[in-house]
Amino acid sequence: MKEMKKYLMMGALLLTMTGMKAQEVSELYQELPNPVATDASRWAIISTPKIVWGSTDVRYEKEIPVVNAPIQVMSLTAWKGEKVSAQFVISTNRDLKNVSVEVNDLVAKNYKISKWNIQRGFVRYVMTDELNKDGKGTCGYRNNADFDSTLVADVIDHVTPTLDIKANTTQPVWLSIKVPSENIIKGRYNGVVTVKEDGKVIAELPLMVTVKNRTLPEPSEWAFHLDLWQNPYSVARYYKVEPFSQEHFDLMRPIMKRYADAGGKVITASIMHKPWNGQTYDHFESMVTWMKKADGTWDFDFAVFDMWVEFMMSCGVKKEINCYSMVPWRLSFQYFDQASNTFKFFNGKPGEPAYEEFWTRMLKAFAKHLKEKGWFEITHIAMDERGLKDMLATIDVVKKADQDFKLSLAGTYHKELLEHLDDYCITLAEKFTPEEIAQRKADGKVTTYYTCCTEPRPNTFTFSPLAEAEWLGWWAAKINVDGYLRWALNSWVKNPLLDSRFSAWGGGDCYLLYPGGRSSTRFERLIEGIQAYEKIRILREEFTKKGNKSGLKQIDKILEPFNEFNLVEVPASTVVNRAKQSLSRY
Repeated sequence: MKEMKKYLMMGALLLTMTGMKAQEVSELYQELPNPVATDASRWAIISTPKIVWGSTDVRYEKEIPVVNAPIQVMSLTAWKGEKVSAQFVISTNRDLKNVSVEVNDLVAKNYKISKWNIQRGFVRYVMTDELNKDGKGTCGYRNNADFDSTLVADVIDHVTPTLDIKANTTQPVWLSIKVPSENIIKGRYNGVVTVKEDGKVIAELPLMVTVKNRTLPEPSEWAFHLDLWQNPYSVARYYKVEPFSQEHFDLMRPIMKRYADAGGKVITASIMHKPWNGQTYDHFESMVTWMKKADGTWDFDFAVFDMWVEFMMSCGVKKEINCYSMVPWRLSFQYFDQASNTFKFFNGKPGEPAYEEFWTRMLKAFAKHLKEKGWFEITHIAMDERGLKDMLATIDVVKKADQDFKLSLAGTYHKELLEHLDDYCITLAEKFTPEEIAQRKADGKVTTYYTCCTEPRPNTFTFSPLAEAEWLGWWAAKINVDGYLRWALNSWVKNPLLDSRFSAWGGGDCYLLYPGGRSSTRFERLIEGIQAYEKIRILREEFTKKGNKSGLKQIDKILEPFNEFNLVEVPASTVVNRAKQSLSRY
């Protein structure tokens, strides 16, 4: 434990060092020591470093060697425009210095998938924990001493070009291959991944991608409604920069661009102080300044809100703006009182006249501002896990302020809310009826589902099986909803590159992306599930148009095995891989 604390202090020290840019600091991190001791007997069978293809289903353990090499050539199948992943592992019995990975173009005849379309990154290890002792999720206060803690491979570190690998350790490497959508033909594209130590070649791994004669649209054109809540305040704290300064935006851009490139559709905006009562390590401030002037009138400043929305749109997230929350987890609303030159709080709840008066002023001013900016049609007044009574009372206030305001909720299913909510997201455990989904689609409304700390599986914790992240997209296709919501894209914990655990939920629950725009194995598999959803959508539309009933039945047959209740007995990897194999025939 002393050694672990030393590394945590080192990480904190790096963040406070002077004379270095924030981005440079984030690139110089050292993983925590593994609490699991190395078993020397396991490594006795290794005479030389073993570098072999692995599986993207596996989080390879750092202290256990990978010696089998069943895959001589990594063979992947993709549509034009699709991104596919591969993973290889380096198990070494000696220290390796300055290990680097190079890829060449994948070539078929006179066409190629450029090496610039292939991103590679060392899969770095981060501390995680486990499900609650009852196995029913990870909700509730968590004392690290009460849980098993282990290092797991999760961070895809594309930032670090070379890495020293210590003796008796395994180091995974992740490849992401984006197949172009244009200037490419169907066929088999072959190339080689080269691993070097200090510039000397120590392994060459053949790679082949079979490109189908079908095209996946660009992520901005995907129908899948991906809503991962962004937290700009965690980035400002982590890098110690002024919120919404130019430096802050520059640091956020690679993170939010990854979200957009995954098909992210929704901008998360906080229009009041602590909409979730500070549940995250970095709470959300209000992007709207509420001020009661000395003469008793009110003024609302939307400057920060505007900067945030314009920035997110510049990253490619443009479909929807969700504004939280008129019904926060603590019904107390902060404003600046000019007469006393202090911040004060209004306490009120939906259904009370004072609450309606307090919010109506702001909503009217907000609606006017949104219309001037041209954003009114895509803006939703959003709530999170609020009860029916409060929701109905709040909806009444919103519609009185402007009857054309749109509303959204991520929470429990209530039939009474279906007609009121333009974006309605319920838990995985609950279900809309097929008729309700169809009617909402016909009405142009968004219908999705979410997971959080409640679901033991499928989920996206740092200890969750990787295929569960991909499973989520397939499930959305099966139940025919529009997409998926997860409450945290980047609500980072204190040292997110080192330790994914948090005081209230399981490891990784708070974020899917890491500092420096680093992706995660979970995030990449989530994207693959979204792509599967898009493929199924395209095929269904084609088969319906052509009257191909057999094709539609085949799609239903592919999706039939997806069942959240079977994931204990039948791992997500088994179900997903069988479905991918079947879908690859198209």
